[in-house]
Amino acid sequence: MAPKIFIDGEHGTTGLQIVERLQNRSDIELMSMPPEKRRDADVRTQFLREADIAILCLPDDAARESVKLAEGAGTRFIDASTAHRTHPDWTFGFAELADGQAAKIAAAQYVSNPGCYSTGSIALIAPLVACGLLPADYPVTINAVSGYTGGGKQMIAQMEDATREDAITAPYFAYALTLAHKHVPEIMRHTGITRRPVFTPAVGRFAQGMLVNLPLHLDLMTGAPSMGDVHAALSQHYRGSEIVSVVPLAESAGLARLDPEELKGTDRMKLYVCGTEGAGQVNLVASLDNLGKGASGAAVQNLNLMIGG
Repeated sequence: MAPKIFIDGEHGTTGLQIVERLQNRSDIELMSMPPEKRRDADVRTQFLREADIAILCLPDDAARESVKLAEGAGTRFIDASTAHRTHPDWTFGFAELADGQAAKIAAAQYVSNPGCYSTGSIALIAPLVACGLLPADYPVTINAVSGYTGGGKQMIAQMEDATREDAITAPYFAYALTLAHKHVPEIMRHTGITRRPVFTPAVGRFAQGMLVNLPLHLDLMTGAPSMGDVHAALSQHYRGSEIVSVVPLAESAGLARLDPEELKGTDRMKLYVCGTEGAGQVNLVASLDNLGKGASGAAVQNLNLMIGG
């Protein structure tokens, strides 16, 4: 019997993308609440309790409520919200994080989907901390730009409808200026860094795509590694991955620019090691679709692991 999959919050940006990825699959039974029942708490509870796996595309408090509603039913969860990303009882849904992480996801009842910015940040930082090149107390700075779909339906409307009173007309804007972005705790927890990073996210006037930049001073890293050493460490960590690839140094050196829309519409991620060998600095860049590997694509990847696909 095909596993029953319920997307709680299927009409949001992330939920709609997950439905699109799953709706034609024959190896699962995709459950969907009738539109007229969407606000019926009893029907929602029934769907949550009958599902084999529920994918939560909800605000944090609503996601916590969904888990409670299914208590004792044996439902497995993939939570795309921030609610459980640092919870010790939830498995972090970044399969490439470490050896054995994919197996942990496959066996878990509770899986937390990473955030989009944190996916790129963790992909760059965690391998370097794990192999000892990046000290845990290194003063990390992360600069990133995302497509506006990452802000959900309200921001999409603000960016696309200039007639709104709250329309956003800027071609590009930085935010989270208090340095208290919600992704910072998960970045720290799942990379092992101990000093709070300075994280400056931004949004550009494009729908999907993302670049996450991690500039590093090589002389502050353990053993003052070369660019080649950093590239080798990342390449070794992601060897054999079909989703995360590390761009060859020669290819990166020949680039005049990086396009944040490079991987839009895909569920992959590319990592770049940029700079000039011998100059003592390196800029690591993660390129991904904020709704692909940064959200819906990661949720489907985790679902596939959990159902043995």
